[in-house]
Amino acid sequence: MSEAMTENPVEETTVPAPDGTAPDQDAVIAAIATVYDPEIPVNIYELGLIYAIDLHDDGRVNVEMTLTAPNCPSAQELPEMVRDAILKVPSVTMATVEIVWDPPWDMSRMSDDARLALNMF
Repeated sequence: MSEAMTENPVEETTVPAPDGTAPDQDAVIAAIATVYDPEIPVNIYELGLIYAIDLHDDGRVNVEMTLTAPNCPSAQELPEMVRDAILKVPSVTMATVEIVWDPPWDMSRMSDDARLALNMF
C-alpha cells in the first residue's frame, strides 16, 4: 500500500510549455540533485530516493520518490523541496511529487558516490 502526497501547482505553472516539448530529463535530475535530506550530506537523487521521473510534452513532471524510513522527520518538507526545485527547470509547467513505499528503500539504492561520501563501502 502506498501513501501519496500530491502538491497543487502554483498558478503560473499551469500554462503550456513554450515550445511544446517535454522538459529536459538531465535538467530535471540536476534540479532534484540540489535537494538534500537535512540529516544526510548527500543529495536525494544519489541516495536513491527517486524511483521514477515522468516527463510530458505539455511540461508536466511527475515524480515518484520514497524516504529512508516511514517516520522520516523530513517527510513533509522533502517532497515540497523536490517540487520547488523541478519548477525552476525551463519548460516545466507543473510538478507532482508522490511518496511511495513499495519497494522499500534500502542502502543498495545508493550510488557509488553516495556510498563513498558516507563511508559505506
